Amino acid sequence: MAAFEYRQAQEIQAACQRQGVRYLFIGKSGAILLGFPDTTQDAHLFVERSPGNCRALVAALRDVGFALSGDQAKDIERGKDFIQLKNGPFDLDLIFAPDGIERFEDAWQRHVDVEGFPVCHPDDIIASKAATNRQKDRESLPRLRAFREYWLRQR
Repeated sequence: MAAFEYRQAQEIQAACQRQGVRYLFIGKSGAILLGFPDTTQDAHLFVERSPGNCRALVAALRDVGFALSGDQAKDIERGKDFIQLKNGPFDLDLIFAPDGIERFEDAWQRHVDVEGFPVCHPDDIIASKAATNRQKDRESLPRLRAFREYWLRQR
C-alpha cells in the first residue's frame, strides 16, 4: 500500500473541479496538505451530501480511474456515511458524515484553501479525529494539536 502523495490530491482536485464537486480534504491527508509532517495511506474527502454533488462525484472518480461497481456508485449517489475505495489508482475514503462535524456547510465556512485544494480547518480535522475515539487517532491528537498551534502562529 503506497502513501498519500501530493499528485493524488492534484488528480482529485482536477477531476472534482471539472465536475463541480464540493468536497474538502479531511483527516491526515488534509493535515498533510496544511503542512503536517506525517504520512497516511489514503486520501480522505468530506463530501457535500446532495444528489447533484454525489452524482458529480461518481463522474469525477471515474475520471480519475476508479472502477466503481454499481453498488459503490449507488452508495456514493445516496451519500452513504463512509465509503472506502480500493479499486482505483490509490486508496480513497469518502466521508459524508464525519464524526465531530455537524454539517458540511459549517466546515466549508471554516475551510482553508491550500494551493487550490479545499482543506478542512485544523480544528475540524482535530474534532473529527477526537470524535472517532480510535486508538490510532488518540495517539496522533497531541501532535495534531501542536501542529495546529504552530500553523495558527504562521498565519
